[in-house]
Amino acid sequence: MSEGSKGSSLAFGQVVIGPPGSGKTTYCHGMQEFMGRIGRKVTVVNLDPANEAMPYQCAVDIAELITLPDVMENLKLGPNGGLIYCMEYLEANFDWLQEKLAAFRGHYYLFDCPGQVELYTHHDALKNVFAQLAKWNFRLAAVHLVDSHYCTDPGKFISVLCTSLSTMLHVELPHVNVLSKMDLIEQYGKLAFNLDYYTEVLDLSYLVDHLASDPFFRNYRRLNEKLVEVIEDYGLVSFVPLNVQDKESMRQVMQAVDKANGYSFGDQEHRSLEALMSAAVGADFHFTSTLAVQEKYVQSQDRAVEEEMMDL
Repeated sequence: MSEGSKGSSLAFGQVVIGPPGSGKTTYCHGMQEFMGRIGRKVTVVNLDPANEAMPYQCAVDIAELITLPDVMENLKLGPNGGLIYCMEYLEANFDWLQEKLAAFRGHYYLFDCPGQVELYTHHDALKNVFAQLAKWNFRLAAVHLVDSHYCTDPGKFISVLCTSLSTMLHVELPHVNVLSKMDLIEQYGKLAFNLDYYTEVLDLSYLVDHLASDPFFRNYRRLNEKLVEVIEDYGLVSFVPLNVQDKESMRQVMQAVDKANGYSFGDQEHRSLEALMSAAVGADFHFTSTLAVQEKYVQSQDRAVEEEMMDL
């Protein structure tokens, strides 16, 4: 993987990004297991210096180079400043990363990244790391995870859309935005609109109108309208729903990412995927599409209403 070597083979992978608690490490673990079952050789690279107990098999760990607790203790930095220093230190030690990755030629890579949002919207260290990987013939797609509970709060969802758009423009990689933890969405509260409204990011003026019904947000209607205009003018943000426990949901996300980074699988993997999905039909086959997720959510809401009526 020497820099500028045109004859070296391509390497494909994902950089898994998103705010703290969005499920990045769980996603890497689930995707590693899912891809392994269809015959894809997967290497997980931990680029989060704050990660300690990792459930997946970690082949390359930034902790061998630098850790956040050491930086905070020795340089007297807080967690945010410490993370930025760690990423700048990684950027200054590309040779270490190149040597580690070279041991896994021919593998598919999952890069588990830190959760500090500023690293993807303002700071250039991680962006430069991704650019250097591209020079080493890596073909990467950014998988941006967002907790699905934000859909239940219109104000937070607009904020998520702005953050997702800013990340897409700053990171400069093919992007797949993912609504994670869809298996828990019925616990978060009632959605104002159908789920496809949020995944496809449809006419956001309805969201502004919904916000205006709240006395607090009514004073900020003009601001919300301008934010929505920016999001709609770019027309870049949409989401893929994800339940890590469901094979069909994982397949949909994997195929979306494969299209984004240009990965094309062979016949053997295709047959393995078909066998895995046919075995999944049954109790484990909860979410076959966005519509299926929505139907499950609506049924849960209907049952809750019926129970309330019976109590009365």
